[in-house]
Amino acid sequence: MSDSLVQTDPRRWKALVFIALAQLMVVLDATIVNIALPSAQKALGISDGDRQWVITAYTLAFGGLLLFGGRIADLVGRKRMFVIGLLGFAGASALGGAAVNTDMLLGARALQGAFGAMLAPAALSLLSVMFTDAKERAKAFGVYGAIAGGGAAVGLILGGLLTEHLNWRWTLFVNVAFAVVAVAGALTVVKEPAGTRNRSGLDIPGVLLATLGLVSLVYGFTRAESNGWSAGSTIGLFVAAVVLLGAFVTVESRVGHPLLPMRVLMDRNRGGIYLSLGLAVIGMFGLFLFLTYYLQLIKGYSPVTTGLAFLPMVAGMITGSTQIGARLMTRVAPRWLMGPGFLLGAVGMLLLTRITVTSSYAGVVLPGMILLGLGLGTAFMPAMSLATYRVQPRDAGVASAMVNTSQQVGGSIGTALLNTIAASATTAYAASHHAASAAAGKALAAQGMVHGYSVAIWWAVGILTVSSTLAFTLINTGHQGGGPIVAGGGKEDEQQLSVPVIAH
Repeated sequence: MSDSLVQTDPRRWKALVFIALAQLMVVLDATIVNIALPSAQKALGISDGDRQWVITAYTLAFGGLLLFGGRIADLVGRKRMFVIGLLGFAGASALGGAAVNTDMLLGARALQGAFGAMLAPAALSLLSVMFTDAKERAKAFGVYGAIAGGGAAVGLILGGLLTEHLNWRWTLFVNVAFAVVAVAGALTVVKEPAGTRNRSGLDIPGVLLATLGLVSLVYGFTRAESNGWSAGSTIGLFVAAVVLLGAFVTVESRVGHPLLPMRVLMDRNRGGIYLSLGLAVIGMFGLFLFLTYYLQLIKGYSPVTTGLAFLPMVAGMITGSTQIGARLMTRVAPRWLMGPGFLLGAVGMLLLTRITVTSSYAGVVLPGMILLGLGLGTAFMPAMSLATYRVQPRDAGVASAMVNTSQQVGGSIGTALLNTIAASATTAYAASHHAASAAAGKALAAQGMVHGYSVAIWWAVGILTVSSTLAFTLINTGHQGGGPIVAGGGKEDEQQLSVPVIAH
């Protein structure tokens, strides 16, 4: 095997900066608009019924097109799709910021999601083929994992600052600045290793089935939140998702050049990553929603103060990812980072179940946030790396897309499922308690709301515990140390890289 196959790009660390910036832009966009939504609704006259579509249009396009985006990156080149995704995302963001009516904003949000689905897998797969040395890979994925975990909270902070001090439109315009810097960096320092593309034909039936199936699944959870789990439209969407995704698996096991090769999905360790990571995101995204409402509606925090209140969790994620996960990844098996990490996150959630109307931020919320951030940061980092570790170079894009898909679908499920649980618990609380006066009624409403949050967070504790159990039982590989991961594309490389990670 030639030395050129393992040669690394001297500009890879500069490239990491711009790849991380692009990832931050995509991740924070999932929450930055949430803070600005009330202002945007008022300015454009968006109805309450259409309000959710400002979020849903983005998540549907993003979640539905991720696998297609990952496969296109493998086919035409990750750097090319990275740049196209950035430019498209910037254009869609500018369109949304300049929106003069509801339709224009919703269309722009859908375009953002579509270009985000091209950008996110390309970014992660670029890292997987550019950083092949085990120790360097640990540092690079430490940075990436911290951004992937903490970006949503950064979005809350930035969204609050821009909405309060400028205008809701700047929550979209700000992406143009991110994208311009990232494109300039990508064109100058990002270099995709040669011989890592997958030039086989595009699986059109697979693309259609995967896209429609994922859109049905994500939209089903959105409808469950607004219409209820037993509504005909909700059940119909879930049935359609099962049928379409079942047909997708059948097609992928039979076609010559599948969109999602079963060798990627059926690897025990990668399958464990996708499942445990998706479950963890369910709990995490639900918590963002409840804590935002709790701090603003119950504790009376402003949007900016609410965003700043999330900073300790972001700091915990960065510390867990870069100082614990990255330092131990080359010496400790992933299960011993992911399992305890998710469990520590569950302990943080457990503390947060103690919130009451009168509980203090410093006494209850802060310690819970710090433990949650440390735990998830420690777990996310090796998960991101292992998901693409020793995968065949031609499959790097689609393996990366599966990581993003598990997170996106997990986020949609978490928001809908836990919000529904909280609402039901709040309704039950109100039905079982009676207020003697208007003032008492107001206090009762606040108590019922917090009770609902607490019940939902208990579910999140259970979900993270299951995630930890899956990480311990399914992921059985050794640590990600050792020699370089060869970024080649020949037969010899395929034989070496197609096996699961070898224990050291």
